[in-house]
Amino acid sequence: MRSTSEAIRRTLERPLASYQLILGTTALLLGIGLIMVLSASSVFALVNYGSSFAIVLRQLIFAVLGVIGAVIASRMPLSLLRRLILPFLIVSVALIGATFIPGVGIEVNGNRNWLPLFAGFQLQPSEFAKLALVLWIADLYARRQKYLGTPRYVLTPMVPVAGAVALLVVGQNDLGTAVVIFAVIVGMLWIAGLPRRHMWGILAGLFVGLLVAIANAPHRVERFLNFTNPQADPDSAGFQAIHGMMALARGGFWGVGLGGSRQKWGSLPEAHTDFILAVIGEEIGLLGTLVVLALFIVLCLGGIRVATRTRDPFVRYAAAGITIWLMIQAVINIGMVLGLMPVIGIPLPLISYGGSSLLVTLVSLGVLLNCAKTEPGAKRALAAGRASRKRSTAPARVSLAGRR
Repeated sequence: MRSTSEAIRRTLERPLASYQLILGTTALLLGIGLIMVLSASSVFALVNYGSSFAIVLRQLIFAVLGVIGAVIASRMPLSLLRRLILPFLIVSVALIGATFIPGVGIEVNGNRNWLPLFAGFQLQPSEFAKLALVLWIADLYARRQKYLGTPRYVLTPMVPVAGAVALLVVGQNDLGTAVVIFAVIVGMLWIAGLPRRHMWGILAGLFVGLLVAIANAPHRVERFLNFTNPQADPDSAGFQAIHGMMALARGGFWGVGLGGSRQKWGSLPEAHTDFILAVIGEEIGLLGTLVVLALFIVLCLGGIRVATRTRDPFVRYAAAGITIWLMIQAVINIGMVLGLMPVIGIPLPLISYGGSSLLVTLVSLGVLLNCAKTEPGAKRALAAGRASRKRSTAPARVSLAGRR
């Protein structure tokens, strides 16, 4: 046991440990996600599109685009990235505003948060706004590093700008995404060291705002009142939660086998999107679910390591913000599927179907990989690794003189 713990400690002390943790867990979660989207969506895709592969092929296209974006983000100089943040935020907010234009914005499941692209593809601007806000806040706090001991430099203009973006998302009737943005705001204020009394005031204001948003939508009221006892309304507000738990219960520890889910045959709404974890639990059991949870925990630890080990203030805030955003979203989705939280329509990062979400998540993890390269010794280790690979793949030179 001591030798194992010592080996783990030595591994984590390596300069590229955080980089490799983030890269490895991202690749594994993406692979699991593509497999499970194929399985969970196969019946729905066959009925609605005539091919069991129709949905997973769309997801695969966004996965390829996301990987390309992640590679670019991981290799882009951080100085250039910081110059692009404000234009990125402005464009994201403008695209959110475009969803309110009649004839332009598309409403899906009561949420008016989509823009049409081409060939049936759609774009969700609020997903891009998450990353834009995290990076903008990180850049703002890095430039104000010396003044963050004063609350007004922490709160303004961060809270008004981020709050305005969140309210735009609430106006789209997308409370789930707005909750994630509010959580990012609170997390970044905490990272910046906002005093406790100010933090409690922010939390109280957000709680009141959340209650108002819920009270203004009858379907939200039903979900929040019934999530602790979905059996009280099994045919309406509790329907999705009940069938999600049925899927998890049927899977047991080992699962019924990949592709063997019954709930995906129309019983479980959003089986390949918000409730894909229920299909994972049914088909590959508690064991598979625990593997997914463990990968998210490792990804979180990688992000925390980057945020705590770097000397660059921008990297610290960016890494912390991306980690908070993705982990909060994962926790809400998992809690939703397990019946511990109300159903508010939050995808599971890298796993759930959703092109915009997958694309932005992969790009954000590319940024996190870029941040990981700022750890002491990381760039030298990467350069040494590349040089070693070039030497090992270079063709052996044959001395013509020696063959004479």
